Amino acid sequence: MKKLGVEVLSVSTDSHFVHKIWQAEELEKMLKGGVPFPMLSDSGGRIGSVYGVYDEGAGVDIRGRFLIDPDFVIRAMEVLTPEVGRNPDELLRQIKAFQHVRETGEVTPSAWTPGDTTLKPGPDLVGKVWEIWKP
Repeated sequence: MKKLGVEVLSVSTDSHFVHKIWQAEELEKMLKGGVPFPMLSDSGGRIGSVYGVYDEGAGVDIRGRFLIDPDFVIRAMEVLTPEVGRNPDELLRQIKAFQHVRETGEVTPSAWTPGDTTLKPGPDLVGKVWEIWKP
């Protein structure tokens, strides 16, 4: 993520004490040094409420991830319940796609990965996507 210039923050309703224990007792055993990004406490769910992931009845933030561009615009979000894990490869693909779009003004079709065909939006593309993009 650092190589892509991305800042990662983890936010949960757990206290910073719980984060410290979780890092030491779990995460450091799975990944040397634990997670390499800040883990923020959202006690009371104020941040989760703003992003629409706070479950007031349970008092917890539901798992979500948000891609926010340099202009602080949310470009993508994914919310999952704890039973289903997230896909870091898909996260990286999306980050690269959004960065490509921002840098070039081109758009990336479904399942695009770096090096794949992109599309240049405009009147000349209308009705001709099928000629350019071959999934």
